[in-house]
Amino acid sequence: MMKAVVIQAPGGAEVLHVQERGRPLPAPHQVLVRVLAAGVNRPDVLMRQGKYAGSGEVSGLVPGLEIAGVVEQCGAAVARWQAGDAVCALLPAGGYAEFAVVDARHCLPVPEGLSMIEAAALPETVFTVWHNVFQRGALQAGETLLAHGGSSGIGTTAIQLAKALGSRVAITAGEDAKCAACAELGADWTVNYKTEDFEEVLKDVGMDVILDMVGGEYIAKNLRLLNDDGRLVFINAMQGAAGEFNALDVMRRRLSITGSTLRPRSDDFKAALAAEVERHVWPLIAAGKFRPLIDKTFPLAEAAEAHRLMESSAHIGKIVLETGSF
Repeated sequence: MMKAVVIQAPGGAEVLHVQERGRPLPAPHQVLVRVLAAGVNRPDVLMRQGKYAGSGEVSGLVPGLEIAGVVEQCGAAVARWQAGDAVCALLPAGGYAEFAVVDARHCLPVPEGLSMIEAAALPETVFTVWHNVFQRGALQAGETLLAHGGSSGIGTTAIQLAKALGSRVAITAGEDAKCAACAELGADWTVNYKTEDFEEVLKDVGMDVILDMVGGEYIAKNLRLLNDDGRLVFINAMQGAAGEFNALDVMRRRLSITGSTLRPRSDDFKAALAAEVERHVWPLIAAGKFRPLIDKTFPLAEAAEAHRLMESSAHIGKIVLETGSF
């Protein structure tokens, strides 16, 4: 048996309850991981609310998209890992638990020098940023990235990776303290969107890639800020999915509008993405050029409090659940 946080029914943070569950068994292509830490992400909140695309019926579901821990057991077809290996992993659900089964291809080694808490803050965020900023957005050295929500887990990751790979970075955030934290991570321009109009502040800078999780009225502003051949990439639309823009301007300046969600993608896609992340990002961690920023940790039993902090947007960086002893 094991303890797991379960969504009783779609709703507020109070629907998260710790229950005893049977320990899962790995399929031939999976590993069973003794979870020591689990990252908390905004899709977890949307899943709890029953609003996350592709989540289906959430009653009885264990949330959690990223974990770090120790391999307990390997499926018969698993070649890379063995019991005792320290791994972090991306999974479609099930991370808020003492044990979780994961496709072995979606596991990566815990980087040397990082704690389990830090490692648990990597998979969902790094996979999302790598795919959207560097694959879909095709950000290149010497170009400029604008990341909205700069102090979030996604934002703090995007700042560090973009800077490490030779790009300039602008961010928006809702407090001066958040802007200062982003500047410390390397952001070249910071805009407090509650006191300044980011379009007005950044209009003379020009953006090559914009990573947007806001949508709504930001859509038209983003497009006006893009340089010719610029790319706008959506990973959420927290302020609304609809927005007006000038299609002729998109054509004239050859702008690209794209976006993605990670959870519904195929296991093969995620395996290929994991390999890309290990190839490109893990060396940056080893070189000290990127380290996840941890805001606060909570014990597994306080998952509801972790969700309340996530929903308040008061955090800077990542929120992590401690699910075992260290």
